[in-house]
Amino acid sequence: MPPLLDNKNPSARSVFSPDALLREARRQKGLAAVDVPSICILDPDGDIVRRLRQTGQAQSFAGWPCYHTELYRFSLGGQAVGIVGCVVGAPFAVLVAEELFASGCRLLVSITSAGQITPVGKPPYFVIIDRALRDEGTSYHYAAPAEYSEADPKLIAAVAGALKSRGVQAVTGASWTTDAPFRETIEAIAAARAKGILAVEMEAAALYAFARAANRKVVCLAHVTNSMAQSGDDFEKGEADGTIDALRVLESIVTATL
Repeated sequence: MPPLLDNKNPSARSVFSPDALLREARRQKGLAAVDVPSICILDPDGDIVRRLRQTGQAQSFAGWPCYHTELYRFSLGGQAVGIVGCVVGAPFAVLVAEELFASGCRLLVSITSAGQITPVGKPPYFVIIDRALRDEGTSYHYAAPAEYSEADPKLIAAVAGALKSRGVQAVTGASWTTDAPFRETIEAIAAARAKGILAVEMEAAALYAFARAANRKVVCLAHVTNSMAQSGDDFEKGEADGTIDALRVLESIVTATL
């Protein structure tokens, strides 16, 4: 058994908790305990946050005590939502997710650019991730070893229905979560494709393992934008760095959950 799987007991209580961290961060920063918006978004690429700030639509959430990130608040579908940019990779995504839920979040949506594995269209397009191959380390701290982390099927069905009803093109399927993006070898890609995996990204498996363990609502979407730079004009996300389409997707989800 590799050391990665040693001394893992997902049901055991952790000595270190997000509540304790946030308590001390607030003490050091002189912040009052205030709830974040009930719906929050992780924007690993940071393009959505940058766009919202440039257009004056997002304001900094002064009560966010996290040591590593900034939380912004903006209106989407008539609802105040929070968004954190540049949260890249499984450990970082789950760290921030833990802190958000400990601060009043009730639904977390992660939307990240991803590489195409099994083509289902010409990029860019969106994948609603219903399960993620666990090729990272964080998920094994939250769930016993298994091939995939599974999303909440009712939540995925609700998101898929919301996007379809608003005419937003998206497919539902599996992703491959890796923590080594520059080790996507021919063999690894072929193996993922043989499993019917649609995209490769860096956060979903860990976020879904956390969500199941903590009974939290999390949905992950992949914005498939590239074939890992194996063709020309790769990583083109669409109008305004893909933020127009991404915000349309997010608005559909927010509206459906109100």
